[in-house]
Amino acid sequence: MIDRAQIKEIAKYKFKQRYGMCVGAALLIILLGGESNISYGPNFSFGLPDEMQVFVPFIVGIGFIAMLVYLLVGAPLRVGNAQFTRCIYNDWQTSVGDMFRRGFDDYGRNLGGILWMQLFIFLWSLLFVIPGIVKSYAYFATPYILSEFPAVKPTDAIKISMRMTKGFKGELFVLDLSFLGWNLLSMLTLGLLGILYVNPYYHASKAGFYEVIKANALNTGAVSWWELTGYPGGEGGRAGY
Repeated sequence: MIDRAQIKEIAKYKFKQRYGMCVGAALLIILLGGESNISYGPNFSFGLPDEMQVFVPFIVGIGFIAMLVYLLVGAPLRVGNAQFTRCIYNDWQTSVGDMFRRGFDDYGRNLGGILWMQLFIFLWSLLFVIPGIVKSYAYFATPYILSEFPAVKPTDAIKISMRMTKGFKGELFVLDLSFLGWNLLSMLTLGLLGILYVNPYYHASKAGFYEVIKANALNTGAVSWWELTGYPGGEGGRAGY
C-alpha cells in the first residue's frame, strides 16, 4: 500500500514553499496545453442556416490548426512539467524556465513519447471507455520517465511505465479521486481555485506518487537502473503495449 496521505502532505508543503513559481507554472500548463486532453468538438454544421454552411470548412480548418499547435506545444510541455514537479516535490533547485528547457531541448523524443502514449490510449478506448482509462493509468509514468532518463526511447518509456504501475493503478485512481472535491470547488470558481491552489497541489502529488512507484520498481527488480540509464546490459522492452 502507498501512503497517499503522506505523499499529499509532502506535496502540499513543498509547493507552498515555492508558491508563486508553482502557480505560474500551473497557469502556463493550462494556457499552453500541457494538461488538458484534446477532444473532438460538436458538429459545427448542426443548426446553421444554409447560407452559413460555406463557413463550416473554414471553422473546422481553424480548429484543426489550433488543435495541432496545442498538441505540438502541450505534449513536450507535459514532460517538462513532470521534471519541474519532481523538483518541487524533492525540494531540488528549479525554475519555470527549466520546465520549458526540459520539455523542448529533446523535443522530438518527448513529443514522440507523448504522442505514442496518447495513440495507444485512444486505440484502447475504442474497445469502450474502461480499457482506455486503465491504460491511461498504466502509462501514467511515461512523461516522468522521459523527463528523468534521456537515454530511454519513447516506446520503451511506455513499456517501463506499465511495469512501474503494475499493482498500483487502483492506488493512482484513488489518489485522483481524492481531488474530486477540490476539482468541484475549482469549477465553482471558474477555474481560479485550480490555478491558485488545486493544480499545483495535484501535480506535486502525482510527482510524489511517481517517486514512490519508481523506488518500488527498482527495489523489486521490475525495472533496472541499466535500462533507465542506457548502460550496456539494459533490460528494456520486456512488456508489450
